[in-house]
Amino acid sequence: MQLIDPTHPLYKPLWVRVLIVAVCFGWAIVEAFGPQPFWAVLAGGLGAYAAWVLLLTFNPAPPKAETEAATSEPDEDDQAVEDKK
Repeated sequence: MQLIDPTHPLYKPLWVRVLIVAVCFGWAIVEAFGPQPFWAVLAGGLGAYAAWVLLLTFNPAPPKAETEAATSEPDEDDQAVEDKK
């Protein structure tokens, strides 16, 4: 089960991904100094998961339209072979 969809276009800029992770860890620090450490652990865990998905293992897939266009166009070598026939 994946909580964050890394293929969403919102996560493409690096600053957005870093901001999400920083907010999670920042909130964990705020809660750690408060009277409820449970929320600090929860926010820290969410920050760790977000860092894993959005920073460490992030592999953006090219847009579907570009990959389909690239695969549907014949190569120059294929055209040269067809011209010789």
